[in-house]
Amino acid sequence: MENKGKAQTFLGFAVRAGKYRTGFNSVASIKKAYLIVVCKTASENSVGEAKKIARKFGCPLIMTAKETLAEIIFKENAKIMAVTDKNLARAAFSESEKDFITVQE
Repeated sequence: MENKGKAQTFLGFAVRAGKYRTGFNSVASIKKAYLIVVCKTASENSVGEAKKIARKFGCPLIMTAKETLAEIIFKENAKIMAVTDKNLARAAFSESEKDFITVQE
């Protein structure tokens, strides 16, 4: 088994702590998110929706580069994830350059 990157580890911590949401409807309905993660296998329309959500919350948007989001957080068919804890989001984003792509507007 390959070692996960630090950003992936922080996303795992967010899942274990319950400080996350997955699914477009669930993510769009929360009050605040500090990081949005979208899967590399998401459609172009889904990436566009993720950009809108990231703009709504004023937070960074990153895309998986190597593994799918479902493989990282062990949630079947996950295409989008919002991290709702400020510290975990900041830690994951600061370590994301290795395994994730920062999506620009």
